[in-house]
Amino acid sequence: MIYIICGKKGSGKTKRILDMANEMALKSNGKVIFVDYDNRCMFDLRHQVRYLIAPEFGIDNPDRFYGYLSGLVAGDFDTETIFIDGFLKIVKEDISKLEDFFLRLENLAEKNRINFVVSVSCEKELIPETIGKHIA
Repeated sequence: MIYIICGKKGSGKTKRILDMANEMALKSNGKVIFVDYDNRCMFDLRHQVRYLIAPEFGIDNPDRFYGYLSGLVAGDFDTETIFIDGFLKIVKEDISKLEDFFLRLENLAEKNRINFVVSVSCEKELIPETIGKHIA
């Protein structure tokens, strides 16, 4: 399942996604991963949450990011939830051009029974309908 948390900059998306990750770390039987574009939130997460900084792995477009997420899923069978903060900063693309990415991500989530929680700095009205169906 994919859950999108959207809103303009400063609307509390990062706080919300951090709280969700910390809560999931306490309840989860599987692994919880948090992917970000920098290390500013590293110390706000419980030690059980694996923290990854996407640009350190050469991720700078949607295809590379999808490959990266697929590798995370393939490399650890008990991953339960992957949180992604600053999604648009990671993929460096406009939300209107990411419908294919979200279709592939949806397929990855369903096949592997993994949840993705994605924060998107964008007004709800600007998100295409095929992506907007995932807004939490």
